[in-house]
Amino acid sequence: MIIRKLFSFEGAHIVRNCTTQRCARSIHGHSYKVEILLEADTLDNGQMVYDFGLMKADMRDIVDAFDHTLVFWNDDDPDYIAACVKNSLRWIGLPVSPSAEQLSRVFFVLIELALKQAELLNGEGNIVLHSIIIHETATGYAQCFPQDAHNHQMGIITRDSIHFSDQVLLETQSGFFKQ
Repeated sequence: MIIRKLFSFEGAHIVRNCTTQRCARSIHGHSYKVEILLEADTLDNGQMVYDFGLMKADMRDIVDAFDHTLVFWNDDDPDYIAACVKNSLRWIGLPVSPSAEQLSRVFFVLIELALKQAELLNGEGNIVLHSIIIHETATGYAQCFPQDAHNHQMGIITRDSIHFSDQVLLETQSGFFKQ
């Protein structure tokens, strides 16, 4: 069985090397939607895969960390990165380009870690992250599955390779980002 929780955030980026020059050469923003899909073959004591309230509590901070941020690729032009860091309190540096495809992989890695750290106290079992869907626009999205998240041919993503500004870290509620 699969359950889904929908979150949203506002963010800006440049996607270098893409075909559309408007996206490749101009900072622009999106009203992102993040779908988290969890899967299990058993139900907990409340007859649920995973309580939606727990999903909100355990995963909201990760999505909120991206809200109103400027997200950049750590391998982008050093002058551009320096300008982002200088002129924005809320920024995130990624080991991959911040395309919808790569953002779905980033969220997969982060949510998977949060799920592994979550306290399961109600008989939950065999819960796995099925996929992450990142809606960049109302008509376009990217969906990441486990084999995509950990596919080194698409770039290596680890928690340590994602850099959050001090302001993002300061504003998060959970200890997830302070580790």
